[in-house]
Amino acid sequence: MTVLIDTPVWPWRGRLWSHLVSDVSYDELHAFVSAELGIPRRAFQGDHYDVPEDLYDVAVAAGAQPVDCRELLSRLLAAGLRSRKPRRPEPRGSAAG
Repeated sequence: MTVLIDTPVWPWRGRLWSHLVSDVSYDELHAFVSAELGIPRRAFQGDHYDVPEDLYDVAVAAGAQPVDCRELLSRLLAAGLRSRKPRRPEPRGSAAG
């Protein structure tokens, strides 16, 4: 099992958040989150869960490996599990270079 978590430095709604990913599979990530953190599946963000700072130590104690944000992204990309948002189409009539 390789579940990774970055430092809670991402601000949102008055709290700091971490990203939690797996570099093995989404199924592994969902199982870890369900068993260890109790975060609902609907909170899945396409390739990661956002974890509030008060659950960071819980996640690490349960086996999540602390890494910096660059390492987390690098491992997610290497595993082929990075979900990219689709590009928005150019508005009609825009001048394309």
